Amino acid sequence: MSGMVVSMTGFGRSKAESERCSVTVEVKTVNHRFCEFHIRMPRQLLKTEEKIKKKLGEHIKRGRVEVFVTLEGEGVVSRSVHIDWEALDEFVDNISEIKNRYSLTGDLEIRDIVSRDDIIHIEEKEAENDELDMLVLSAVDEAGHKLLEMRRHEGAALQKDVLKYISLMSNHILRVKQFAPDVVEQYRERLRKKMADFLAGDAADDRIMTEAAFFADKADISEEIARLESHLSQFNEILKVDEPLGRKLDFLLQEMNREVNTIGSKANDSKIAREVVEMKSLLEKVKEQVQNIE
Repeated sequence: MSGMVVSMTGFGRSKAESERCSVTVEVKTVNHRFCEFHIRMPRQLLKTEEKIKKKLGEHIKRGRVEVFVTLEGEGVVSRSVHIDWEALDEFVDNISEIKNRYSLTGDLEIRDIVSRDDIIHIEEKEAENDELDMLVLSAVDEAGHKLLEMRRHEGAALQKDVLKYISLMSNHILRVKQFAPDVVEQYRERLRKKMADFLAGDAADDRIMTEAAFFADKADISEEIARLESHLSQFNEILKVDEPLGRKLDFLLQEMNREVNTIGSKANDSKIAREVVEMKSLLEKVKEQVQNIE
């Protein structure tokens, strides 16, 4: 049974509301070598940042994570009237002094005081409370679940493509395996003739055969084929595991690429060369998909 392949690409959105305010959380992820968070949110929520990361860390193990938190409603800001009593006392005293000094008439009214921003003003303070924190974390949790659902859906599509390419890869390895013995034999025969012609019969035939066998052995690709098959088997086994597997798959792809290149350089055969080109093309397609796997 196949494991749950998870894509690093996804999006989740959630809104949580109370009587006083509402919180909207959007989480977007793209591929990245590590798990990297970028959180944008109002200043009064900064102390909640680590809790947000921890909550999302339950759903995300790898990828660049962009989080956007917005707040709306009366509960976000608390307002209070601030009166500078010392300034007001001084203002009223001064008005009285002016009236007395210059024998002026007229009454000081409340609107004369309210209009003075230096004496009376409304202070707005960003609310900080546990209820708001709980609202934010609730929205983050739901957005994280929606994100994971999308990442799993995308991961299933990635897994399907990867398995298709790996299956095709197996077919090409099988053909290379069939061609391999003939390649060694043809190489040995060509080498024997060349050496015989070069030495013009002056050297012992067993020496020619020994040299031919030595160089033909260098053209033997059976070990590379065996390692390639082993890597392919490991690749399929890793896909069955329910854990972040992108890095392991990426490492195996590098190893497979190395074996395929060695096969191409050692075999020196047109039939195998064609198979090598096809295998390298398939490995490149698999790599494109694996780069998006968590």
